[in-house]
Amino acid sequence: MNSLLLFDFSTSSDWSVWEIENDVVMGGKSSSNLARSEEGNAVFTGDVSLENDGGFASMQYHFKPQDIKGYNKACIRLKGDGKPYQFRIKANLNEKASYIHTFKTSGEWQTIEIPLNEMQPSYRGEKMDQPNFNAHKIQEIRFLIGNGKAENFQLEIDKIELQ
Repeated sequence: MNSLLLFDFSTSSDWSVWEIENDVVMGGKSSSNLARSEEGNAVFTGDVSLENDGGFASMQYHFKPQDIKGYNKACIRLKGDGKPYQFRIKANLNEKASYIHTFKTSGEWQTIEIPLNEMQPSYRGEKMDQPNFNAHKIQEIRFLIGNGKAENFQLEIDKIELQ
């Protein structure tokens, strides 16, 4: 089975489908933005603030439901700043839970491989008492930083695909 490309930043000229969502939706003060590197990759940067009970920054992409039967892992080519990040997916935009996997970046280009069935359900930072991800479709992908401390960050992303 071939890979299912969810998004390739370096070959796409239209990034308008990606949205920034930070803790300001709950009164926090974190800020972030998405820019294009010289190589055409996404550069997600910002500052996480703990003011007003804040503490996260994220970028998200919603799309029509994608059939993912037969795919069992997400593969993400990226370069981080040595900090941990979360990759999140949702099978349906109406469900409360996001399924999350936390990964640590090395400061170098790397391909993160995330087994979908190891992604755990979470809602507002709390693990939910329900099974790990087992759906046959997805409708959202998201990158989030929220390590419980005030910090600046930079995550460069080339592409996201399923295998």
